[in-house]
Amino acid sequence: MKTGIIGLPQVGKTSLFRILTKAHLSAQASNPREAHIGVAKVPDDRLDRLAALYNPKKLTHTSVEYVDVGAIGQDALKETAYIGHLRQVDALAHVVRVFEDPSVPLVAEIDPLRDIKNVEFDLMVSDLGQIEKRLERLEKDLKKMKTPELEKEFELLKRANAHLGAEKPLREMEMTPEDKKRLRGFMFLSEKPIFYVLNIGESMELGKELEEAVSKYKLTESAARPNAAATAICGKVEAELAEMSDADAAEFLSSYGLKESGLVRLIRTTYKLLGLISFFTAGEDECRAWQVPAHSRAQEAAGAIHSDLEKHFIRAETIRWDQLLEAGSEANGRAKGTLRLEGKDYIVQDGDVMHIRHSG
Repeated sequence: MKTGIIGLPQVGKTSLFRILTKAHLSAQASNPREAHIGVAKVPDDRLDRLAALYNPKKLTHTSVEYVDVGAIGQDALKETAYIGHLRQVDALAHVVRVFEDPSVPLVAEIDPLRDIKNVEFDLMVSDLGQIEKRLERLEKDLKKMKTPELEKEFELLKRANAHLGAEKPLREMEMTPEDKKRLRGFMFLSEKPIFYVLNIGESMELGKELEEAVSKYKLTESAARPNAAATAICGKVEAELAEMSDADAAEFLSSYGLKESGLVRLIRTTYKLLGLISFFTAGEDECRAWQVPAHSRAQEAAGAIHSDLEKHFIRAETIRWDQLLEAGSEANGRAKGTLRLEGKDYIVQDGDVMHIRHSG
């Protein structure tokens, strides 16, 4: 699952990508439209606490992929390579500048709501162009031969066209699973889940500033819309944290009244917006987090570990991570009745610890 990092020029987008993925990019990329791909580990205190119980030889967190695609705008969205990279992502992280820094020139006066509206407009214009071309083609095809499938697609695209015409992104349009499947191949940009990342300036009350940023900059309503979210980071502070040891970083955060970095919240927001949850496998060899879509069945979760486990699935020994910590071992959990056997149709919950029984 990939998240595309987008934004207007000089918002701190590529710096954020570097910090998130620990990628080493040259300050001046040879091609500003070149896409950079990196992986960020998903921090998970639950997994760390399980590892403290088992003291495993190996500890494996799950991860999310980020793509830095260069500054967005109508010109960029006309470029085949640029829009191709953007269409391939599953969600969008729109970095919005609200920091003042004389060393980073302003392209325009700071106005996060204006920037969000402008980028959203560009995404919708791109989708409209795509829809209009397809509708023209469908009209010609329907004149030659009417089929139920073509008629359904035509009606759905007409509805999408009207929705965009009312300046509403496709992520807010009500669709059945069948509708979503029909539109999947178009990879519409305004249909992708989006979260707004406010890049704020450094201050002595950074903890409070980060907490209040979404409401302060009037993003509460935008973040509450379907398939949208918002969070805040301070890019300057995050860059400093990235160079520190864990102990120094914890002390540094504490001096700002913070318990965790903005990046941790950002990665969690990404994970949630992508509709992902984590379940764990735990033992002396390895404690590991596995990512699956929310509402996955136990047999499907087994397939995330290995296809053979899905194929030969019998049962899943399951216990909540906190119940396992409380019990101290799986044997104690079994004796207390908190470790239970679940069948293939059990819906996996975020934070489940599972051991798959199989016949392979």
